[in-house]
Amino acid sequence: MLTFIDDFSRNVWAYFLKEKSEAFKVFKEWKTLLENQTGKKIKRLRTDNDLEFCNYQFDEFCKVEGIARHKTVVNTPQQNGFAERMNRTLLERARCMLSNAGPGKEFWAEAISTGAIW
Repeated sequence: MLTFIDDFSRNVWAYFLKEKSEAFKVFKEWKTLLENQTGKKIKRLRTDNDLEFCNYQFDEFCKVEGIARHKTVVNTPQQNGFAERMNRTLLERARCMLSNAGPGKEFWAEAISTGAIW
């Protein structure tokens, strides 16, 4: 699961990846969607130092688009506290919905997507 969170509005977008290598493609799609809907450009991107965000292609794209990168230190989720709490909240919402409604685990992604728009 890959989540994007707007620091100002606290809006959350959740995307589900089969492989971590899809992160760059999903980021470009999300960036286009967000900029078309709001008319504003992304100025900063805060990520952890996982490999899906730390590659030449991602860095060059951000440089060309004028997006400042803020990377947290490896294995320190405390530095990205709000995102970590939001991921936990989304998982708890999904567990709650699935346990109360009774469907199988095949609806896990749908439950998280629904939890993201609350």
